[in-house]
Amino acid sequence: MFNLKNRIKAVKKEHAKRMRRIKKKKAQKLLEKKAVQFNFGQQDQVDLISYSGLAEESAYLQIGDRYVRTLFISSYPYVASVGWLNMLINFNHNIDISHHIEQINPLLALPKLNRKITELESTKRTMQKQGKVIGSEITDPLESAIELKDKIQRGQEKLFQVSIYMTITADTLADLNKITTILETVMSTRLFYIKTATFRQLEGLQTTLPRGENKLGQNRNLDSSSAALTFPFVSSELVQESGILYGINKSNNSLVIVDRFSLNNANAIIFAQSGSGKSYTAKVEILRQLMQGTRVIVIDPEREYKQLTKSVKGTYIRLSATSKEKINPFDFSLKSYNGKNNLAEHIQDLTEIISLLVGSLNSEERAVVDKALIETYKKIGITMRRKRFAKDQKFPLLKDFYKTLKKMKQKDLCDRLERFVTGSLSTVFDGQTNVNLDNRLVVFDIKDLDDSLRQIMILATANFVHSQVKADPQKRILVIDEAWILLQHEESARFLAGLVRRARKHYLGVTLISQQANDFLNQEYGRAIASQSSLRILMRQDTTTIKKVAGEFNLSEYEQRYLLTCDKGEGLIIADQNHVALKVVASEKEHPLLTTDPREIYQ
Repeated sequence: MFNLKNRIKAVKKEHAKRMRRIKKKKAQKLLEKKAVQFNFGQQDQVDLISYSGLAEESAYLQIGDRYVRTLFISSYPYVASVGWLNMLINFNHNIDISHHIEQINPLLALPKLNRKITELESTKRTMQKQGKVIGSEITDPLESAIELKDKIQRGQEKLFQVSIYMTITADTLADLNKITTILETVMSTRLFYIKTATFRQLEGLQTTLPRGENKLGQNRNLDSSSAALTFPFVSSELVQESGILYGINKSNNSLVIVDRFSLNNANAIIFAQSGSGKSYTAKVEILRQLMQGTRVIVIDPEREYKQLTKSVKGTYIRLSATSKEKINPFDFSLKSYNGKNNLAEHIQDLTEIISLLVGSLNSEERAVVDKALIETYKKIGITMRRKRFAKDQKFPLLKDFYKTLKKMKQKDLCDRLERFVTGSLSTVFDGQTNVNLDNRLVVFDIKDLDDSLRQIMILATANFVHSQVKADPQKRILVIDEAWILLQHEESARFLAGLVRRARKHYLGVTLISQQANDFLNQEYGRAIASQSSLRILMRQDTTTIKKVAGEFNLSEYEQRYLLTCDKGEGLIIADQNHVALKVVASEKEHPLLTTDPREIYQ
């Protein structure tokens, strides 16, 4: 036992000698450094600031016409969590953050930690004897200290001295005080408390300058895990070499430039509350895609794209029961016809349209419809085997399919199709397709159609577009506004999911816009569409949808709060795995072509 005590004394003595030698060397190096600075006449950074333009007050500095204040974190929460300083890093004001971290020698830290544990245990025992209630202000730090001591002794953790300083700049003293109050409020919500470096503002400025000196010395001891969670690089950037400008990064004011055709696929979804700017965002993208040479087709249920179409001399097509423009659902491109597979795929899509027309099909009826469609095409010479067709090849109409069903004695199906063949809606699909997609922007306006027909017409139009795209693959985008309409029935939802899945093969990107995020995320086909869209733009959400949206797109707590409170035209853009807070911006010349705000249109 005596030998052990002597051994410990010898080790401590040797350690003390070693520390004295280290301190002596550091002091010598500091003197040499100062000598070099003196010899070469180097100036300190603060010396470069003209003292005639620097006024030092107790709580701020005035440098020229700017006001500067340095603050520091004086109190941290007991429990560290992931991203616990995100609200500081993403603080939306002019602020410089200085982060000082220095490792503490465990041999020096453990004795201090033991003394702290002894002190807290003594306080706890005294309070117990006095019959006082022992609160978390004693138990929490005691448990943390004991746990930390154990981890340091096991080599699982290291101890660091951490200092975090913030320097705010503003044009006026009133603005400076306002920003300070906002920062204090934001930090206190996460149990961080900050103080102004009173009467030490000049030292505070020197501390936040990129010179690596901690002149204020406001340190806090943190273990490795907690110190790592203060890692400041939490804001991401989304700037690709090619692509279009979507807006400004809210975190760091950088540009958000994305080439959707360089992602895993070119599909996109836009989810937002009504009035949040989803259609405006879509039109910003359309206009800039057109500048890049991308062709765009829009299916517009609310007549929101008329002004944009007119401004770029696009093709505007109004589809209604009385319009001269027609889309024949039985029409498909023969330019790239390859026989069986081509016709079979078209018939599958056409079956979904027929199912909507007749009010759904059971399995037996689907088989009948499939057989009837093959027979209908066969009558005009389009078969699985034929590969060559005349340039003016005609396609069957809905009435021809009706006649086929009648010959097959399918009275029930015929009765359900009656109104589209001889009834009140017979003019909708009674002619050959007489529209084309030759223009760089083509908009199909379906606002004048009855609500019951809109869903069917969207499917028929999308199927026609997909058929033409397959025949002539080039960079195209198909925009379907109010896409939630297609999720009301299984047939149209299944068709839409299939369209999104196959689009990539034909250089097509499908953009789906909806104010009803839950309509997509509450059903199987909607979730499949969301997962198959590499570009997601999420704008303001409400409390009824945010949890579903957060779960589907793996959003952080900060991102969830942002989507609940963001302003019009702001949101979150997700490109593959990159998440960026976005503010959509348009130029002064673009804005009049895009806005649908009645206050601006009807002034």
